[in-house]
Amino acid sequence: MRDIRSGHTRKKKINLVTLGCSKNTVDSEKLLRQIEAGGYSVIYDPDDTSAHTVIVNTCGFINDAKEQSINTILGFVKARQSGRIRNLYVMGCLSERYADELRNEIPEVRKYFGVNNFNDILKELGIDPKDELRNERRLTGPSHYAYLKVSEGCDRTCAFCSIPLIRGRYVSRKIEDIISEAQSLAGKGVKELILIAQDLSYYGLDLYKTQKLPELITELLKISSFEWIRLHYLYPANFPIALLNIMKENRRICKYIDIPIQHISGRMLDLMKRSHDVSETRDLLYKIRKELPDAAIRTTLISGHPGETEKDHEEMKKFISEFRFDRLGVFPYSHEDGTYAWKNYADDIPGKTKDTRVSELMSIQQAVSYELNSMKIGKIYKVIVDSREGEFFTGRTEYDSPEVDNEVLIKAEYNLHPGEFHDILITGATEFDLYGKPAE
Repeated sequence: MRDIRSGHTRKKKINLVTLGCSKNTVDSEKLLRQIEAGGYSVIYDPDDTSAHTVIVNTCGFINDAKEQSINTILGFVKARQSGRIRNLYVMGCLSERYADELRNEIPEVRKYFGVNNFNDILKELGIDPKDELRNERRLTGPSHYAYLKVSEGCDRTCAFCSIPLIRGRYVSRKIEDIISEAQSLAGKGVKELILIAQDLSYYGLDLYKTQKLPELITELLKISSFEWIRLHYLYPANFPIALLNIMKENRRICKYIDIPIQHISGRMLDLMKRSHDVSETRDLLYKIRKELPDAAIRTTLISGHPGETEKDHEEMKKFISEFRFDRLGVFPYSHEDGTYAWKNYADDIPGKTKDTRVSELMSIQQAVSYELNSMKIGKIYKVIVDSREGEFFTGRTEYDSPEVDNEVLIKAEYNLHPGEFHDILITGATEFDLYGKPAE
């Protein structure tokens, strides 16, 4: 069915809906730039059916993400059946893992693509890929911060993780390509650059035969328009210790260490097939705390992994209270097909028990976070304003990453603007947010 009201304009519009993590966002933004160069107008709205063609970039990491992806696809299937859209394509992690099943179960999708099929998608749309645009993106979020992916895939063999099955082995990008993309982002007004990878610590080992993250950051610091450079997903094993000195010496690198330890029980780290043991983990965390006492340390934990006992759970509770992480996320174990755990372990922890354990861990963290936040009252912090929401501007300190960490809430009566930095006096605190006003 052709929409005669909008005619040619509707036909030349593409809606690319992105689900999942920041890595998917980067993929979509690169694809959007190529699509835009091919003569299409682009949107990125999961509720919009004004485009002739819709592409859904899916997530297939854990069960909740898979369910969201399926529901989104089915929503656009209905839109296609009713004639509101004509073409529906699916790409990304879910279709990489389950292409055959999806073709059988949801044949209404015109074509499925995996995670590394950009050129195939473009050719399907009648667009010639342009190599000169490979390091350019169409930003889909706030223009003052952007994620920069330095690698693809992962060489770790964690029992619970499906990422190597989806994304393949670790492939570092060349430093010059990363710098080129960073310069392009700087030209778009990006002030906060957030480096991401499945394992940022590993960067460079495959390509240069040595860890290159410190060197990469040194090069990025030469781009003066970045006021903040933030690092995500620093794997504990082979942690690049040289980073700590670089952080000490340069205030433009956020004092923010995102280091996913997943557990603190030795037997659980073994079952999880992690590459770090308890003593190494503790030593590293306390070394970071000693070398960078003012840094925010963020971690993630998995609760209810196969084989986890009440004793293991109690060890996690005790360590959260002892170490007092500045930021902490806890996730119930998800039994993902094809992983080592799926092949070798029974998913023997009931869902109710997983949820209870997650709640207990987060309850401890809630108290820790409230105490740490309360200690900030009366202090002044550099804050970047992200947006205005109702009666407040929302912003972040260098100790907080977008969407996952604390926000600073500032009454909208003040003359602030998203994308700008301000010195903010903290006037109040809750468990996971701060309140403030411009410092006089």
